[in-house]
Parts: sequence; structure tokens; C-alpha cells
Amino acid sequence: MASKLMRGTFVLTLGTYISRILGMLFVIPFVALVGDSASGLYQIGYTQYTIFLSIATAGFPMAVSKFVSKYNSLGDYETSRKMFRAGIGVMLLTGFLSFIVLYLLAPILAASALGTEKLASGITIEDTVFVIRMVSIGLIVVPIMSLIRGFFQGHQSMGPTAVSQVIEQIVRIVFLLVSVYAILKIFHGSKVTAVGYATFGAFVGAIGGLIVLWMYWMKRRHTLEAMKENEVPPSEISMKKLFKELFSYALPFVFVGLAIPLSQAVDTYTMIPAMNASGYGEFADSILSFVLFQGRQIIMIPVSLATAFGLTLVPTITKYYTNREFRQLHLQISQSFQTIMFLVLPAIGGMMVLAGPIYKAFYGGSAQAALLLQWQAPLAILFSFFTVNAAILQGINKQKLAVISLAFGLIIKACINYPLSYFLHGQGSIIATAVSFLASILYSFVMIKRHAKFSFKVLMKRTMFILLLTVFMALALSVLQSVLGIFINYKASRAAASIVLLISVAGGAAVYLYLAYKSHLLERLMGSRLTFLKRKKVGRA
Repeated sequence: MASKLMRGTFVLTLGTYISRILGMLFVIPFVALVGDSASGLYQIGYTQYTIFLSIATAGFPMAVSKFVSKYNSLGDYETSRKMFRAGIGVMLLTGFLSFIVLYLLAPILAASALGTEKLASGITIEDTVFVIRMVSIGLIVVPIMSLIRGFFQGHQSMGPTAVSQVIEQIVRIVFLLVSVYAILKIFHGSKVTAVGYATFGAFVGAIGGLIVLWMYWMKRRHTLEAMKENEVPPSEISMKKLFKELFSYALPFVFVGLAIPLSQAVDTYTMIPAMNASGYGEFADSILSFVLFQGRQIIMIPVSLATAFGLTLVPTITKYYTNREFRQLHLQISQSFQTIMFLVLPAIGGMMVLAGPIYKAFYGGSAQAALLLQWQAPLAILFSFFTVNAAILQGINKQKLAVISLAFGLIIKACINYPLSYFLHGQGSIIATAVSFLASILYSFVMIKRHAKFSFKVLMKRTMFILLLTVFMALALSVLQSVLGIFINYKASRAAASIVLLISVAGGAAVYLYLAYKSHLLERLMGSRLTFLKRKKVGRA
């Protein structure tokens, strides 16, 4: 089962990484076409959409994943099928209602986000209303797609989710770039119109993802566990009680899924007013664009691992917890925590050292933007642990604690974001986010220790050792970048920055993996898999 979890996580991680990388790469031509201010407008619209999407799905996809895993493990496949059919109907209804509400509330949300009739960059409330209404159309389709993904995940079948994510992203990006280019360069339309059609790409991409899922469904529907004949008498629980059970799973997923979007919403509604009040209003939309859009795209790449773990952990931990297999439960938790540390910490170190070449290569940016990326990079580990901790708490039926953890952090964020943004601007917003997520994580660690009886001793030791390896890697990376700087000035062009970045990343990864291998850390993390590879190598020799 451990290998199945890792295999599922690998498949989802690969799909999510490809989606994230595509999502980061499209920013390069998009920002070049529309500029920083218009990309900030894009992010304002998308923040509202993400919040309403979480409300529209109501946590149903992950809840259905947990529900299907539970009833499949009991051999009650008919109950799984019944809930899946009912869930489709609910997603149709909530998606359409969320679309209507967001469309109608767009003027109020736009006025709250801007805090003024017109920004220094020229963006108005009417412009923002148009963008929000264009992106709202995606709410009609995306919830259904998400629920079908949850059904496959409940069978620990991660391929459909991974492939549909990638296709959805490709279709969205192709539509986005083609429409923006056509509007600006061919029809000579406004940047606001271009951004509006860019956000409409969410709907077009979702259609592409939905088609992929339909193809998987037609291919696998006769082999899925939930489509089998029951091994036990079907549950006689009424539909009302089934929905009550499902909502007990779903509502916490709503709040946890809203964690990052709500944190972004706090930034959206407080950063611009705070910077206006402090006399830095002319830079507000550009800094907001970096903090919530450009920089966030970069740091979310390592966070993709945690997202994949979160999706695969819930059904797996639910199964172990339902069957009272606590030894396996602890092994899964430990393996997840250590793998995240092993992969995300060096990524953070690399982003902090290479912030200049990274931002120059992707956005052609400035020293100020690179500094903000260095500040923002450590958020990756906080986002990662928040996601995985929430999945663990939900897997052991402690959903309310995951919600409390989120609420605790958001209250802190809401209280300190305005004053920190007023005095420290972009850095202040990042600090507020870090403090809020750190508070949530510490609370959830305590709850996992108490309710899952999990010991953090091994994790603490491994973390210190991984941190030491990361420091050595960062030093080597810094030296390598300095040596490359003698021959290549990354500030000269994006091409030069890309060359420095590729060589540095390859060198840093080689140093880190070599140190991990020689110190036997890889062997401790991978266990029998690495031992098998060693034996195979010796056998060939």
C-alpha cells in the first residue's frame, strides 16, 4: 500500500508539476503582452473566482474521494455509486448558483478590491467588474469536472486527474494566449478586454479537462471497484443521512481549500488601500501582481508535491484509520512529512540563491522583484505542510480541527496584513502570510500528535539533517553562480539568465542528491526501493 501511495503521489505530482510549469511559463508572454498592471487585474478577477469555486464545489470532490474509499473498503459499492450520482446533481446546481451570485456581486467585489474609483495605472471598477464576470462562467463546468476526479481518486486511480489537469491547463493557456494576442495585435482592442478573455480561458480549459475525464470513464467504468456487485448487503442508510455524512466530510474541505485563496483575498482587499494610505499607491498594483501572481506561480511549483500528497493521502489514511491499522497510518504520515522536507527545502534554498536569474529569465524583472521572491520562497514549505496536515486531520475524521487551524491562521492574517503592508509593503504582506500559516501548522501538528498518536522525533532529526544538506547545497550553488557570473552576465538578457539558471539548477541538484546518497539519507527515505536498485547495479557489475 505504501508503494501504491507513492505511485499515486508520483502520478499526481507529475501531472501537477507539468500544470504548474505551464502555468508559470504562460506568464512570460502574457505579462509581455498586457503589462504588470493588467496582470494584476487578471489576478484580482481570478482570486474571486477561486473563492467561489471552492464554495461551488463545497468540498464534494475530496469528500467523495473519502466516501468512495470508505464504502469500497467495506465492500458496499452500491452506496458509492449512489453518492456519486447524487454528487453530480449537486455540482450542477451549486456551480450554476455560484456563477449567478459571482456575476451579480461583481460590482461590490470590484469596489472592495480597488478601494478607489480608479488606480494610478488607469484600472477602474468597471474594468474589474468585466473581468470578474468573464471568469465567473467557468463555475458552471469546473465543479462537475472536480467531482469526477474525486471519484477516480477514491479508487486510488490518479491517472485521470493528472492527465485531465495537464490537458485542461494546455487548452486554457492556448486559448488565453491566442485570444490576448488576437485582441491586442490583430483587432487592436483594449488590455481590459484581453484580460477578460484570458480569464474566460478557465471555462474553455475545463471543457478540455471534462472531455478527457469522459474518455477515461468510458474506458474504465466496467473495471472500477465501485461498479462491481456488492460483497455485503447494501447500506440501508437514507439519502438524507448519506448526504449528512458527506457534508460532514465536505464542509471542512471547503474551508481548507479556501486557505490560500482567502489569504490572497486578504491581500487583494488590504494591500492596495494600505499602500495608497502610505503614499506608495502608484506601485501597489505592480507589487500586488508580483506577490499574488508572478512570484506565487514560482513558489507553488514545489507546493505541487504537497497538493498531490493531500489528494492521495485522504483516501489512504481513511482506509487505514477505518481498519484501525495504526502502524501503517504512522508510516504513511512519516513518509509524507519526510518526503516533503526532502524535496521542498532544497527548492526553497535554490529559489533564494537564484532569485535574480529566476525572475530575469521568466519575467525580465527587477532587483526589487527578485528580493520579493527571496522573501516569498519560504512560504512553499508552509503551504506544503498546511495542505498535508489538513489532509491527515480529515483522513482521521478530525475535520473540525482542520477548519479551526485555518480560521486561526486567517484571523491572524486579517489582523496584521494591513499594518504590515502599510509599513513594509510587499514584504509586509509576505510576513503576514508566513505568520498566519505558521500558526495554523503548529496547531495542526499538536492535533495530529494528540489524535493520531504520532511522534515527531524522527521527523525533527531528519529535518535538521536535510536543512544541513540544503545549506551545503546553497553554498555550492552560490559559488557556482559567482563563477558563471565571470563568463555570463545574467542581467544582460533573458537568454543569459536562462543559461545561468539551467546550469545552476543542474549543479545544485547534483550536489544535493550526491550528499543525500553518500549520507544514506536517500536509502532511509526510499528504503527497499533504493536497496533493490543497488543490488541490481551490483548484479550487473
